[in-house]
Amino acid sequence: MRLNLRLNGDCVRAFHVALAERLSLLPGIELAIDARPAAGGVTRGAEALFQLETLIHRLPADGTAKRVPLSTLAGHSRASAPADLTIDLIGDVEPQGRRVWRLAYDGACGEEALLALILAGRTPLARLGQNGATVAEGRLGTEYHGIALASFQDMLARSASLIVAAVDGAARSSLPVLPEPSSEAPVPAMPSATKLGVRAAKATARRIVQQIYHLAYNAPHWRVGWRETGGKDLYALRAHPQSGWRDLADDGSRFYADPFPVLYRGQVTLFVEDYIHRTGKAILSAVAFGPNGPAGTPKPVLELPYHLSYPFVFERDGEMWMVPETSANRTVDLYRATAFPGGWVKEATLLSDIAASDATLAEHGGRWWMFATVRDGGGAFSDQLHLWSAPDFRGPWTAHAKNPLLIDIATARPAGRMVSRGGQLLRPVQDCRRSYGAALGLARITQLDDTGFEQVVETILNPGAGWAGRKLHTLNEAGGLEFIDGSAMAPRWKRTPRQDPKPAGGGEKT
Repeated sequence: MRLNLRLNGDCVRAFHVALAERLSLLPGIELAIDARPAAGGVTRGAEALFQLETLIHRLPADGTAKRVPLSTLAGHSRASAPADLTIDLIGDVEPQGRRVWRLAYDGACGEEALLALILAGRTPLARLGQNGATVAEGRLGTEYHGIALASFQDMLARSASLIVAAVDGAARSSLPVLPEPSSEAPVPAMPSATKLGVRAAKATARRIVQQIYHLAYNAPHWRVGWRETGGKDLYALRAHPQSGWRDLADDGSRFYADPFPVLYRGQVTLFVEDYIHRTGKAILSAVAFGPNGPAGTPKPVLELPYHLSYPFVFERDGEMWMVPETSANRTVDLYRATAFPGGWVKEATLLSDIAASDATLAEHGGRWWMFATVRDGGGAFSDQLHLWSAPDFRGPWTAHAKNPLLIDIATARPAGRMVSRGGQLLRPVQDCRRSYGAALGLARITQLDDTGFEQVVETILNPGAGWAGRKLHTLNEAGGLEFIDGSAMAPRWKRTPRQDPKPAGGGEKT
């Protein structure tokens, strides 16, 4: 297939080069570049803001938004003959009987529309359309809200993922409907140079305040909440319980997050990410739990040279297994307990050479399924859902033919175990539109097979009176006890000394 990529030759970015390379690697694609100069583009004031943010936030200088010479695309032929398909990134190609897919952000074309949405604090809806019909769409996200350049680069990278998936035939043409009104507001105008200057001044002041805050507080700092369900969990209540939540105490020098309880031999044991502020790295710890709370403090059960989190623990074949997040090692690994709750030894590497976040397993339709968000070609860690299936949880795991199954910062990333109710799978998801882990969605899976995946988001739970703080990020239950997590404040001067943690039960180091 002859494919033309239409872009503005006066403003070529690393994003365009990466997109062209990915498209040219697709089987059967003959790529040509239409780089005629075009009007529009990011203003000088915005480029100045980018330079300032690079300095004050120490951002890398070689991101997807980096300006590069047009000659960087010289390895691709120039568009001349009519193409079978044109991907229009700037919105100036007239179909005239040709097949044209136009990329728009909330209905407006061009990178300036994307940046205007970012500066307005909106969650851009990227849509590839042809003659008014949607070919593919995704809600773009970032973990760097408030930093225009970092957000811009994340969303450019995921725009490339959306386009490549659409050309490859894997992209979806609709997104899960959220249980709240969607924004129909027009795309805001790009701020004037004066307003961008004010924003730059505020960004500098905000960065100074952040630095001062970090001198006084350990940040970020998460906390775990727990309660007895009394037979009614959040899937039944669809709201925070009137009884509220009790906190799992920490000493301020560390935080606990990603709570995963498991009922094993009549005892509930809670596994958590145990993040030590001094080292800037997390281990996995565990503590026995009863109706009156934890029996002491969480004790280390697994420590590796890299960051660990999301200890997905489950029982199978009379043994306890765990798939922790090891994205820092670019693997998804399976561990088995030899001295529960410790003694974890690695049994297998399920996936390798992949930045997969929060791998979550479920049995459905006689097979095992693995859900995770994947960061490919840069971009956010939380907006692109991939699936794999296997005859057994030990593998071998096969990637779904339609990966990425979903590009959606509001519903892609897992937020805990799936549960079965009335013969259907219910899935907790992270809603990261406002910020990473800001809210918790409860979704019902309506399709999960080799042909595709669909879910209906039925509830979104936010922090508030029932759960103080700015985050609500994980949901799990076992033995009548339910756990969530969110944000907290931890003054540095209240920190109490504690010995360096060591793994219990002979945890393996790799």
